[in-house]
Amino acid sequence: MHNPLSARVSLAVSAFVALALAAAPVNAQAPRPGQAPPPAQRGPAPPPQAQKPAPPKPYKVVPVTLPQPSNDPSFEAFRKQLADIAKRKDRAGLARLVVANNFFWMGEKGDKADRRKNGINNLAAAIGLDAQDGSGWQTLADAAEEATLEPVPQKRGVMCSPASPMFDEAAAEQVAKDTGTDPGEWGYPDKAGVEVHAAAQRNAPVIEKLGLHLVRVMPEEAPAGQPPKESDFVRIVTPSGKVGFVANELLGSLDSDQLCYIKDAAGWKIAGYAGGE
Repeated sequence: MHNPLSARVSLAVSAFVALALAAAPVNAQAPRPGQAPPPAQRGPAPPPQAQKPAPPKPYKVVPVTLPQPSNDPSFEAFRKQLADIAKRKDRAGLARLVVANNFFWMGEKGDKADRRKNGINNLAAAIGLDAQDGSGWQTLADAAEEATLEPVPQKRGVMCSPASPMFDEAAAEQVAKDTGTDPGEWGYPDKAGVEVHAAAQRNAPVIEKLGLHLVRVMPEEAPAGQPPKESDFVRIVTPSGKVGFVANELLGSLDSDQLCYIKDAAGWKIAGYAGGE
């Protein structure tokens, strides 16, 4: 599963995303497994306030190294099994792929898993498996497409997916400060040479091509009182300061949820979920 910019927080981007958590307490993202939740607010939370994005400007390139797919054949077989279960919406089959006990759900305020419930019921709550629109099953189908894994040091044996890109977090923090942006406003291309178009159309002129580096995301503002429009493109700012549009599926996000797994003698199992409120 490639994680387009419409997704949420990624697990391994520790310090960079931690800065975002501190900067945005109202819309703070979930801490990752083993990461302490942000300090609790005192008194009622302030109402959310719309902030205009900082104006576009050139910024220093921060290279990224993309995560590589797992080379474990058993994980590939497990993903195929998960994809088939998601396609058939087979809840009983899914239950056999989820740990019975100690399922974790890392949300905004820590582990939200209900210890009175078994693994499948906690997973169902975490991903909205019973949603009428089938979005929970789609979440699993998307997860089954993702071949990258990263370990969670604080949870022995647990691997979460999708894995995060590697980059210089100190340099990323500095670029965020220099541009007046929040760390959550940054993503990365899924390959070198991704085309930036002059308009949100695939046949629009190409104004620049991206290398493997962090990219500033600058979504278009929706009119007051209206939800943002869904689009196949996302507006970005290139390192040269140009504003353009990139196909949504070609940009990975530092803002994506993760499904977590553990492997034992019986094979792979879904062990937890990181994301949600």
